[in-house]
Amino acid sequence: MNNKPSTNKTITNVNTIQQTISPIDGSVYVERDLADQRQINNTLELAVVAQVQWSKTSLNHRRSICLAMLDAFNNNADEIAEQLSWMMGRPIQYAKGEVTGMIDRAHYMIDAAEHALAPIELPVIEGFSRSIKREALGVALVIAPWNYPYLTAINTLIPAIMAGNAVILKHSAQTPLCAEQLAKAFASAGSPKGVFQILHLSHTDTENLIKQQQINYVAFTGSVDGGAMVERAACGRFIGVGLELGGKDPAYVRSDADIDMAVETCIDGAFFNSGQSCCAIERIYVASDVFDEFVAKAVTLVNRYKLGRSDDPTTTLGPVVKTAAADFIRGQISDALAKGAIVHIDATNFALAKQGTPYLAPQLLTHVDHSMKIMTEETFGPVVGIMKVEDDEQAIALMNDSEFGLTASVFSKDVDAALAIGEQLQTGTFFLNRCDYLDPALAWTGIKNSGRGCTLSTLGYGSLTRPKSFHLKLPN
Repeated sequence: MNNKPSTNKTITNVNTIQQTISPIDGSVYVERDLADQRQINNTLELAVVAQVQWSKTSLNHRRSICLAMLDAFNNNADEIAEQLSWMMGRPIQYAKGEVTGMIDRAHYMIDAAEHALAPIELPVIEGFSRSIKREALGVALVIAPWNYPYLTAINTLIPAIMAGNAVILKHSAQTPLCAEQLAKAFASAGSPKGVFQILHLSHTDTENLIKQQQINYVAFTGSVDGGAMVERAACGRFIGVGLELGGKDPAYVRSDADIDMAVETCIDGAFFNSGQSCCAIERIYVASDVFDEFVAKAVTLVNRYKLGRSDDPTTTLGPVVKTAAADFIRGQISDALAKGAIVHIDATNFALAKQGTPYLAPQLLTHVDHSMKIMTEETFGPVVGIMKVEDDEQAIALMNDSEFGLTASVFSKDVDAALAIGEQLQTGTFFLNRCDYLDPALAWTGIKNSGRGCTLSTLGYGSLTRPKSFHLKLPN
Protein backbone atom coordinates (compact mmCIF):
# COMPACT_ATOMS: atom_id res chain seq x y z
CA MET A 1 0.00 0.00 0.00
CA ASN A 2 1.25 3.43 -0.93
CA ASN A 3 0.15 6.88 0.11
CA LYS A 4 3.18 8.87 -1.04
CA PRO A 5 3.73 10.60 -4.38
CA SER A 6 4.76 8.05 -6.99
CA THR A 7 6.20 8.20 -10.47
CA ASN A 8 4.44 4.96 -11.38
CA LYS A 9 1.73 5.81 -13.90
CA THR A 10 0.60 2.25 -14.56
CA ILE A 11 -3.03 1.79 -13.54
CA THR A 12 -3.88 -1.72 -12.40
CA ASN A 13 -7.25 -2.96 -13.59
CA VAL A 14 -8.13 -5.33 -10.78
CA ASN A 15 -11.63 -5.31 -9.33
CA THR A 16 -10.44 -5.85 -5.76
CA ILE A 17 -7.95 -2.97 -5.86
CA GLN A 18 -8.81 0.72 -5.63
CA GLN A 19 -6.29 3.21 -6.96
CA THR A 20 -6.29 6.97 -6.52
CA ILE A 21 -4.69 8.82 -9.42
CA SER A 22 -3.33 12.22 -8.43
CA PRO A 23 -4.36 15.07 -10.74
CA ILE A 24 -1.00 16.71 -10.03
CA ASP A 25 1.05 14.33 -12.19
CA GLY A 26 -1.11 11.33 -13.06
CA SER A 27 0.70 9.07 -10.60
CA VAL A 28 -0.88 6.41 -8.41
CA TYR A 29 -0.95 8.27 -5.10
CA VAL A 30 -2.70 5.69 -2.94
CA GLU A 31 -3.81 2.11 -3.42
CA ARG A 32 -6.20 0.19 -1.23
CA ASP A 33 -7.81 -3.24 -1.14
CA LEU A 34 -11.58 -3.06 -1.47
CA ALA A 35 -13.52 -4.66 1.35
CA ASP A 36 -14.69 -8.21 0.73
CA GLN A 37 -18.04 -9.58 1.83
CA ARG A 38 -16.66 -10.93 5.09
CA GLN A 39 -15.31 -7.51 6.04
CA ILE A 40 -18.59 -5.85 5.10
CA ASN A 41 -20.60 -8.32 7.19
CA ASN A 42 -18.27 -7.91 10.17
CA THR A 43 -18.52 -4.13 9.92
CA LEU A 44 -22.31 -4.26 9.92
CA GLU A 45 -22.47 -6.65 12.87
CA LEU A 46 -20.03 -4.60 14.91
CA ALA A 47 -21.89 -1.37 14.15
CA VAL A 48 -25.22 -2.80 15.30
CA VAL A 49 -23.78 -4.07 18.60
CA ALA A 50 -21.79 -0.90 19.27
CA GLN A 51 -24.76 1.36 18.52
CA VAL A 52 -26.93 -0.23 21.18
CA GLN A 53 -24.38 0.59 23.87
CA TRP A 54 -23.49 3.97 22.40
CA SER A 55 -27.11 5.11 22.44
CA LYS A 56 -27.16 4.51 26.20
CA THR A 57 -24.22 6.85 26.86
CA SER A 58 -24.77 10.41 28.03
CA LEU A 59 -24.69 13.36 25.67
CA ASN A 60 -21.74 14.74 27.63
CA HIS A 61 -19.77 11.56 27.02
CA ARG A 62 -20.47 11.65 23.31
CA ARG A 63 -19.47 15.29 23.29
CA SER A 64 -16.14 14.52 24.98
CA ILE A 65 -15.34 11.80 22.42
CA CYS A 66 -16.20 14.05 19.48
CA LEU A 67 -14.16 16.95 20.86
CA ALA A 68 -11.19 14.68 21.47
CA MET A 69 -11.52 13.42 17.91
CA LEU A 70 -11.33 16.97 16.59
CA ASP A 71 -8.21 17.66 18.66
CA ALA A 72 -6.53 14.53 17.31
CA PHE A 73 -7.58 15.45 13.78
CA ASN A 74 -6.21 18.98 14.11
CA ASN A 75 -2.87 17.65 15.39
CA ASN A 76 -2.42 16.02 11.99
CA ALA A 77 -3.45 19.07 9.96
CA ASP A 78 -0.24 19.41 7.93
CA GLU A 79 -0.33 15.82 6.70
CA ILE A 80 -4.04 16.06 5.98
CA ALA A 81 -3.54 19.21 3.89
CA GLU A 82 -0.77 17.58 1.86
CA GLN A 83 -2.92 14.52 1.21
CA LEU A 84 -5.82 16.70 0.07
CA SER A 85 -3.56 18.49 -2.35
CA TRP A 86 -2.32 15.28 -3.91
CA MET A 87 -5.61 13.38 -3.94
CA MET A 88 -7.98 15.98 -5.37
CA GLY A 89 -5.80 18.85 -6.55
CA ARG A 90 -6.55 21.68 -4.14
CA PRO A 91 -3.68 24.20 -3.99
CA ILE A 92 -1.64 23.53 -0.88
CA GLN A 93 -1.99 27.13 0.33
CA TYR A 94 -5.75 26.55 0.68
CA ALA A 95 -5.81 22.88 1.69
CA LYS A 96 -5.49 23.42 5.43
CA GLY A 97 -8.57 25.66 5.30
CA GLU A 98 -10.73 22.58 5.01
CA VAL A 99 -9.25 21.24 8.24
CA THR A 100 -10.09 24.39 10.17
CA GLY A 101 -13.45 24.71 8.43
CA MET A 102 -14.41 21.16 9.32
CA ILE A 103 -13.41 21.64 12.95
CA ASP A 104 -15.41 24.87 13.25
CA ARG A 105 -18.47 23.27 11.67
CA ALA A 106 -18.18 20.20 13.89
CA HIS A 107 -17.93 22.35 17.02
CA TYR A 108 -21.13 24.11 16.08
CA MET A 109 -23.01 20.86 15.53
CA ILE A 110 -21.69 19.42 18.80
CA ASP A 111 -22.91 22.49 20.67
CA ALA A 112 -26.27 22.36 18.86
CA ALA A 113 -26.95 18.80 20.06
CA GLU A 114 -28.24 19.71 23.51
CA HIS A 115 -31.00 21.91 22.09
CA ALA A 116 -31.69 19.74 19.04
CA LEU A 117 -32.04 16.54 21.07
CA ALA A 118 -33.83 18.00 24.09
CA PRO A 119 -37.23 16.44 24.89
CA ILE A 120 -40.26 18.53 24.03
CA GLU A 121 -42.34 19.02 27.15
CA LEU A 122 -45.98 19.74 26.33
CA PRO A 123 -48.37 21.92 28.34
CA VAL A 124 -49.58 20.32 31.54
CA ILE A 125 -52.93 18.58 31.58
CA GLU A 126 -54.01 17.62 35.07
CA GLY A 127 -53.31 13.95 35.68
CA PHE A 128 -51.11 13.51 32.62
CA SER A 129 -47.49 13.91 31.59
CA ARG A 130 -46.75 14.29 27.87
CA SER A 131 -43.45 14.65 26.09
CA ILE A 132 -41.68 13.87 22.84
CA LYS A 133 -38.17 12.50 22.86
CA ARG A 134 -35.75 11.90 20.01
CA GLU A 135 -34.17 8.48 19.63
CA ALA A 136 -31.23 7.38 17.50
CA LEU A 137 -32.08 5.56 14.28
CA GLY A 138 -29.35 2.92 14.52
CA VAL A 139 -26.62 2.67 11.88
CA ALA A 140 -26.06 5.56 9.46
CA LEU A 141 -24.19 5.06 6.20
CA VAL A 142 -22.40 8.19 4.99
CA ILE A 143 -21.29 8.23 1.35
CA ALA A 144 -18.97 11.20 0.91
CA PRO A 145 -17.53 12.90 -2.19
CA TRP A 146 -14.00 13.99 -3.09
CA ASN A 147 -14.42 17.72 -3.75
CA TYR A 148 -14.87 18.81 -0.11
CA PRO A 149 -14.18 15.44 1.47
CA TYR A 150 -14.15 16.50 5.12
CA LEU A 151 -16.69 19.33 5.11
CA THR A 152 -19.35 17.22 3.40
CA ALA A 153 -18.78 14.14 5.54
CA ILE A 154 -18.86 16.03 8.82
CA ASN A 155 -22.32 17.48 8.07
CA THR A 156 -23.87 14.11 8.87
CA LEU A 157 -21.11 12.33 10.74
CA ILE A 158 -21.03 14.49 13.87
CA PRO A 159 -24.79 14.87 14.43
CA ALA A 160 -25.29 11.16 13.75
CA ILE A 161 -22.79 10.17 16.44
CA MET A 162 -23.92 12.88 18.86
CA ALA A 163 -27.49 11.58 18.48
CA GLY A 164 -26.42 8.06 19.48
CA ASN A 165 -26.08 6.41 16.08
CA ALA A 166 -23.18 4.35 14.79
CA VAL A 167 -21.65 5.51 11.50
CA ILE A 168 -20.12 3.66 8.57
CA LEU A 169 -18.27 6.01 6.21
CA LYS A 170 -17.68 5.13 2.59
CA HIS A 171 -15.49 7.79 1.01
CA SER A 172 -14.85 8.51 -2.64
CA ALA A 173 -12.20 6.40 -4.36
CA GLN A 174 -10.45 9.71 -5.06
CA THR A 175 -10.05 10.53 -1.36
CA PRO A 176 -9.75 7.29 0.64
CA LEU A 177 -7.18 8.75 3.04
CA CYS A 178 -9.82 11.18 4.30
CA ALA A 179 -11.83 8.28 5.70
CA GLU A 180 -8.69 6.83 7.24
CA GLN A 181 -7.73 10.13 8.87
CA LEU A 182 -11.15 10.37 10.49
CA ALA A 183 -10.96 6.75 11.68
CA LYS A 184 -7.52 7.43 13.13
CA ALA A 185 -8.79 10.51 14.96
CA PHE A 186 -11.79 8.68 16.44
CA ALA A 187 -9.53 5.84 17.60
CA SER A 188 -7.17 8.35 19.23
CA ALA A 189 -10.15 9.90 21.00
CA GLY A 190 -11.08 6.58 22.60
CA SER A 191 -14.25 6.06 20.58
CA PRO A 192 -15.75 2.63 21.34
CA LYS A 193 -14.99 0.07 18.68
CA GLY A 194 -17.72 -0.02 16.07
CA VAL A 195 -19.21 3.42 16.69
CA PHE A 196 -17.31 4.84 13.71
CA GLN A 197 -16.03 2.59 10.94
CA ILE A 198 -14.91 2.99 7.34
CA LEU A 199 -15.13 0.80 4.28
CA HIS A 200 -13.42 1.10 0.90
CA LEU A 201 -16.06 -0.22 -1.48
CA SER A 202 -16.84 -0.70 -5.15
CA HIS A 203 -19.97 0.94 -6.57
CA THR A 204 -21.71 -2.43 -6.66
CA ASP A 205 -20.89 -3.24 -3.04
CA THR A 206 -21.96 0.26 -1.97
CA GLU A 207 -25.33 -0.26 -3.61
CA ASN A 208 -25.68 -3.66 -1.96
CA LEU A 209 -24.73 -2.22 1.42
CA ILE A 210 -27.60 0.26 1.23
CA LYS A 211 -29.98 -2.67 0.85
CA GLN A 212 -28.86 -4.36 4.07
CA GLN A 213 -31.32 -4.43 6.96
CA GLN A 214 -28.67 -3.18 9.39
CA ILE A 215 -28.51 0.20 7.62
CA ASN A 216 -31.09 2.60 9.03
CA TYR A 217 -30.17 5.84 7.24
CA VAL A 218 -28.15 6.85 4.19
CA ALA A 219 -26.56 10.25 3.60
CA PHE A 220 -25.22 10.70 0.08
CA THR A 221 -23.39 13.63 -1.47
CA GLY A 222 -22.64 13.36 -5.17
CA SER A 223 -24.16 13.31 -8.62
CA VAL A 224 -27.83 13.19 -9.56
CA ASP A 225 -27.29 9.73 -11.06
CA GLY A 226 -25.65 8.60 -7.82
CA GLY A 227 -28.60 9.93 -5.84
CA ALA A 228 -31.01 8.00 -8.05
CA MET A 229 -29.02 4.84 -7.34
CA VAL A 230 -29.29 5.43 -3.60
CA GLU A 231 -33.05 5.90 -3.82
CA ARG A 232 -33.45 2.73 -5.86
CA ALA A 233 -31.32 0.72 -3.44
CA ALA A 234 -33.25 2.01 -0.42
CA CYS A 235 -36.64 1.64 -2.09
CA GLY A 236 -39.11 -0.40 -0.02
CA ARG A 237 -37.02 -0.34 3.13
CA PHE A 238 -38.72 2.75 4.59
CA ILE A 239 -35.45 4.27 5.79
CA GLY A 240 -34.41 7.90 5.66
CA VAL A 241 -32.28 9.07 2.76
CA GLY A 242 -30.52 12.43 2.60
CA LEU A 243 -29.33 13.53 -0.83
CA GLU A 244 -27.08 16.49 -1.61
CA LEU A 245 -26.71 16.39 -5.37
CA GLY A 246 -25.85 18.79 -8.19
CA GLY A 247 -26.00 22.53 -8.57
CA LYS A 248 -25.95 25.21 -11.23
CA ASP A 249 -25.99 28.09 -8.84
CA PRO A 250 -26.75 31.58 -10.17
CA ALA A 251 -25.72 35.07 -9.10
CA TYR A 252 -27.53 38.25 -10.08
CA VAL A 253 -25.70 41.60 -9.97
CA ARG A 254 -28.17 44.48 -9.84
CA SER A 255 -27.28 47.92 -11.14
CA ASP A 256 -27.10 49.28 -7.58
CA ALA A 257 -24.54 46.69 -6.44
CA ASP A 258 -21.03 47.43 -5.23
CA ILE A 259 -19.42 46.22 -8.47
CA ASP A 260 -15.92 45.73 -7.09
CA MET A 261 -17.24 43.59 -4.26
CA ALA A 262 -19.59 41.71 -6.57
CA VAL A 263 -16.78 40.89 -9.00
CA GLU A 264 -14.43 39.73 -6.26
CA THR A 265 -17.10 37.61 -4.56
CA CYS A 266 -18.58 36.05 -7.71
CA ILE A 267 -15.21 35.18 -9.23
CA ASP A 268 -14.00 33.60 -6.00
CA GLY A 269 -17.31 31.74 -5.77
CA ALA A 270 -16.86 30.48 -9.32
CA PHE A 271 -13.17 29.55 -9.28
CA PHE A 272 -12.23 28.51 -5.74
CA ASN A 273 -11.37 24.81 -5.63
CA SER A 274 -11.19 25.05 -9.44
CA GLY A 275 -14.96 25.50 -9.47
CA GLN A 276 -15.45 22.01 -8.05
CA SER A 277 -18.19 22.79 -5.58
CA CYS A 278 -21.88 21.91 -5.65
CA CYS A 279 -22.65 25.51 -4.65
CA ALA A 280 -20.09 27.22 -6.87
CA ILE A 281 -21.32 30.16 -8.95
CA GLU A 282 -21.79 28.67 -12.42
CA ARG A 283 -23.82 31.41 -14.11
CA ILE A 284 -23.90 35.16 -13.56
CA TYR A 285 -26.63 37.57 -14.64
CA VAL A 286 -25.66 41.24 -14.68
CA ALA A 287 -27.82 44.33 -15.12
CA SER A 288 -27.22 45.79 -18.57
CA ASP A 289 -26.07 49.23 -17.38
CA VAL A 290 -23.19 47.75 -15.33
CA PHE A 291 -22.51 44.70 -17.52
CA ASP A 292 -19.43 46.02 -19.35
CA GLU A 293 -17.85 47.26 -16.12
CA PHE A 294 -18.46 43.93 -14.41
CA VAL A 295 -17.01 41.90 -17.27
CA ALA A 296 -13.92 44.11 -17.63
CA LYS A 297 -13.13 43.88 -13.93
CA ALA A 298 -13.81 40.14 -13.87
CA VAL A 299 -11.40 39.57 -16.77
CA THR A 300 -8.68 41.49 -14.94
CA LEU A 301 -9.20 39.44 -11.78
CA VAL A 302 -9.28 36.05 -13.52
CA ASN A 303 -6.05 36.81 -15.37
CA ARG A 304 -4.31 37.11 -11.99
CA TYR A 305 -4.84 33.44 -11.19
CA LYS A 306 -1.80 31.21 -11.32
CA LEU A 307 -2.58 27.78 -12.74
CA GLY A 308 -0.09 25.28 -11.39
CA ARG A 309 0.66 22.09 -9.53
CA SER A 310 -1.29 21.83 -6.31
CA ASP A 311 1.85 21.21 -4.27
CA ASP A 312 3.33 24.54 -5.40
CA PRO A 313 2.65 27.06 -2.60
CA THR A 314 2.31 29.89 -5.14
CA THR A 315 -0.48 28.15 -7.10
CA THR A 316 -3.93 29.74 -6.79
CA LEU A 317 -5.74 27.51 -9.30
CA GLY A 318 -5.04 23.79 -9.35
CA PRO A 319 -6.00 21.12 -11.86
CA VAL A 320 -9.48 19.67 -11.94
CA VAL A 321 -9.74 16.21 -10.49
CA LYS A 322 -9.35 14.18 -13.69
CA THR A 323 -8.54 14.62 -17.37
CA ALA A 324 -12.02 13.31 -18.19
CA ALA A 325 -13.53 16.12 -16.10
CA ALA A 326 -11.41 18.68 -17.95
CA ASP A 327 -12.48 17.22 -21.30
CA PHE A 328 -16.14 17.50 -20.26
CA ILE A 329 -15.67 21.18 -19.41
CA ARG A 330 -13.83 21.82 -22.68
CA GLY A 331 -16.79 20.23 -24.45
CA GLN A 332 -19.20 22.64 -22.76
CA ILE A 333 -17.06 25.59 -23.80
CA SER A 334 -16.88 24.32 -27.39
CA ASP A 335 -20.67 23.93 -27.45
CA ALA A 336 -21.09 27.52 -26.28
CA LEU A 337 -18.62 28.89 -28.83
CA ALA A 338 -20.36 27.03 -31.63
CA LYS A 339 -23.61 28.77 -30.61
CA GLY A 340 -22.13 32.27 -30.53
CA ALA A 341 -20.49 32.69 -27.12
CA ILE A 342 -17.35 34.78 -26.75
CA VAL A 343 -14.38 33.84 -24.54
CA HIS A 344 -12.56 36.57 -22.65
CA ILE A 345 -9.52 34.75 -21.25
CA ASP A 346 -6.54 33.88 -23.45
CA ALA A 347 -5.81 30.29 -22.48
CA THR A 348 -2.25 30.57 -23.80
CA ASN A 349 -1.50 32.82 -20.81
CA PHE A 350 -1.79 29.70 -18.64
CA ALA A 351 1.16 27.56 -19.68
CA LEU A 352 0.10 24.34 -17.96
CA ALA A 353 -3.33 24.32 -19.62
CA LYS A 354 -3.08 21.55 -22.19
CA GLN A 355 -5.38 19.09 -23.92
CA GLY A 356 -5.16 15.59 -22.50
CA THR A 357 -4.41 16.83 -18.97
CA PRO A 358 -6.55 17.94 -16.00
CA TYR A 359 -4.94 21.39 -16.18
CA LEU A 360 -7.56 23.77 -17.49
CA ALA A 361 -7.33 27.53 -18.01
CA PRO A 362 -10.00 29.57 -16.21
CA GLN A 363 -12.55 31.04 -18.56
CA LEU A 364 -15.27 33.69 -18.75
CA LEU A 365 -17.87 33.63 -21.51
CA THR A 366 -20.36 36.27 -22.62
CA HIS A 367 -23.02 36.28 -25.36
CA VAL A 368 -24.35 33.18 -23.63
CA ASP A 369 -27.95 32.00 -23.33
CA HIS A 370 -29.87 29.01 -22.05
CA SER A 371 -29.58 27.09 -25.30
CA MET A 372 -25.97 26.43 -24.25
CA LYS A 373 -24.90 23.61 -21.96
CA ILE A 374 -22.57 26.00 -20.12
CA MET A 375 -25.67 27.76 -18.73
CA THR A 376 -27.81 24.70 -17.99
CA GLU A 377 -25.65 21.64 -17.23
CA GLU A 378 -23.54 21.38 -14.11
CA THR A 379 -19.97 22.26 -15.09
CA PHE A 380 -17.93 21.66 -11.94
CA GLY A 381 -14.92 23.54 -13.22
CA PRO A 382 -13.23 26.94 -13.55
CA VAL A 383 -15.53 28.51 -16.14
CA VAL A 384 -18.59 30.73 -15.83
CA GLY A 385 -21.02 32.31 -18.27
CA ILE A 386 -22.03 35.96 -17.80
CA MET A 387 -25.35 37.06 -19.27
CA LYS A 388 -26.84 40.55 -19.60
CA VAL A 389 -30.34 41.14 -18.18
CA GLU A 390 -32.66 44.14 -18.34
CA ASP A 391 -34.57 43.93 -15.06
CA ASP A 392 -35.30 41.92 -11.93
CA GLU A 393 -38.12 39.97 -13.55
CA GLN A 394 -35.87 38.67 -16.32
CA ALA A 395 -33.16 37.78 -13.80
CA ILE A 396 -35.61 35.86 -11.62
CA ALA A 397 -36.95 33.90 -14.59
CA LEU A 398 -33.45 32.96 -15.75
CA MET A 399 -32.24 32.05 -12.27
CA ASN A 400 -35.23 29.73 -11.84
CA ASP A 401 -34.76 28.20 -15.30
CA SER A 402 -32.74 25.26 -14.02
CA GLU A 403 -33.20 21.65 -12.97
CA PHE A 404 -31.22 22.50 -9.84
CA GLY A 405 -31.95 24.62 -6.77
CA LEU A 406 -29.18 24.65 -4.18
CA THR A 407 -28.14 28.29 -3.65
CA ALA A 408 -28.75 31.61 -5.38
CA SER A 409 -27.10 34.99 -4.79
CA VAL A 410 -28.11 38.58 -5.37
CA PHE A 411 -25.74 41.54 -5.17
CA SER A 412 -27.44 44.81 -4.28
CA LYS A 413 -27.38 47.70 -1.82
CA ASP A 414 -31.17 47.58 -1.58
CA VAL A 415 -31.88 44.92 1.03
CA ASP A 416 -35.66 45.06 0.67
CA ALA A 417 -35.55 44.74 -3.12
CA ALA A 418 -33.06 41.88 -2.91
CA LEU A 419 -35.12 40.07 -0.29
CA ALA A 420 -38.20 40.38 -2.49
CA ILE A 421 -36.21 38.68 -5.26
CA GLY A 422 -34.98 36.00 -2.87
CA GLU A 423 -38.55 35.12 -1.89
CA GLN A 424 -39.26 34.28 -5.55
CA LEU A 425 -36.18 32.16 -6.21
CA GLN A 426 -36.44 28.37 -6.27
CA THR A 427 -33.49 27.58 -4.04
CA GLY A 428 -32.45 25.98 -0.78
CA THR A 429 -30.35 28.94 0.36
CA PHE A 430 -30.59 32.60 -0.65
CA PHE A 431 -27.55 34.85 -0.28
CA LEU A 432 -27.30 38.63 -0.38
CA ASN A 433 -23.84 40.01 -1.24
CA ARG A 434 -22.11 36.70 -0.69
CA CYS A 435 -22.07 33.17 -2.14
CA ASP A 436 -20.52 29.70 -1.91
CA TYR A 437 -20.70 29.55 1.88
CA LEU A 438 -22.24 27.25 4.46
CA ASP A 439 -23.27 28.71 7.81
CA PRO A 440 -23.71 25.72 10.15
CA ALA A 441 -26.46 27.57 12.00
CA LEU A 442 -28.58 27.49 8.84
CA ALA A 443 -30.24 24.46 7.30
CA TRP A 444 -28.33 23.16 4.27
CA THR A 445 -30.87 21.87 1.80
CA GLY A 446 -31.77 21.87 -1.86
CA ILE A 447 -34.79 21.52 -4.11
CA LYS A 448 -35.43 19.97 -7.53
CA ASN A 449 -32.44 17.91 -8.70
CA SER A 450 -30.20 19.39 -6.01
CA GLY A 451 -31.63 16.74 -3.71
CA ARG A 452 -33.72 16.47 -0.60
CA GLY A 453 -33.29 16.36 3.13
CA CYS A 454 -31.46 18.72 5.45
CA THR A 455 -28.11 18.86 7.19
CA LEU A 456 -26.58 21.43 9.57
CA SER A 457 -28.42 23.64 12.08
CA THR A 458 -30.57 22.11 14.79
CA LEU A 459 -32.87 20.90 12.01
CA GLY A 460 -30.10 18.66 10.73
CA TYR A 461 -30.59 16.39 13.74
CA GLY A 462 -34.17 15.67 12.72
CA SER A 463 -33.34 13.23 9.94
CA LEU A 464 -30.89 11.33 12.16
CA THR A 465 -33.36 10.65 14.93
CA ARG A 466 -36.96 9.49 15.26
CA PRO A 467 -39.52 11.11 17.55
CA LYS A 468 -41.01 8.97 20.28
CA SER A 469 -44.06 10.19 22.18
CA PHE A 470 -44.63 9.56 25.90
CA HIS A 471 -48.23 9.87 27.11
CA LEU A 472 -48.45 9.05 30.82
CA LYS A 473 -51.64 8.91 32.86
CA LEU A 474 -50.42 9.56 36.36
CA PRO A 475 -51.66 7.70 39.47
CA ASN A 476 -54.17 9.58 41.61
